[in-house]
Formats: sequence, structure tokens, C-alpha cells
Amino acid sequence: MRDGSLTAPAIRLLAVGCLFALLALLSPRLALVFAAIFSDILSRAYDSFIIPLLGFFLLPWTTLVYALAYDANPKHLTTFEWLLVAVAFVLDLGSYGFGQRMRGRD
Repeated sequence: MRDGSLTAPAIRLLAVGCLFALLALLSPRLALVFAAIFSDILSRAYDSFIIPLLGFFLLPWTTLVYALAYDANPKHLTTFEWLLVAVAFVLDLGSYGFGQRMRGRD
């Protein structure tokens, strides 16, 4: 490991991280389901299951990004991490606004 090469478990971990990121880009709700089933990221970030459940239906990007930011630094979120949560919130609001706009065209 000192020579800069990665071990087999480290390579698998990187591949899983990339797979999770790709999954999150395709569907944040699907990524939330996989995170709830296969990891404890949501249980570390949220005290109960109510907030992630509401986030699944109302603000999936915000719920996912907050959980990932909290997992990166559980003691407190930095300004940059809060900025990422804010961007996710704007994406969630934009998806609702875009849906309303598309329905209005008919």
C-alpha cells in the first residue's frame, strides 16, 4: 500500500462508491432505497425513520445529500456541505417547478 497501489478490497469499495454515485444521478429515490437497505448512512444521519421517509416522497435530493454530508463529517457540517444541501434543495424545488410548467403547456 505504501507504493501507491490499492488492495483488492479498496478497489471494490471504490467501485461500489462509483456505482452508488451513478445510481444517485439516475434516481435519488432508488439511491435512498439502496442506502436504506444496504448501509446505515440514513440511520446515522437521521434520528428516526420519519424524516427520511418524508424526504423520499418530498425532497429526495436534499435527503440524500444531507445524509452523505453528515456521513462525511458527523460532528458538524461545514459551510461547503451546507452549500451542497442547499443546491440539492434547489434541485428538488426545480423538479417540482418544471413538472408544473410541463403540465401547464397542455
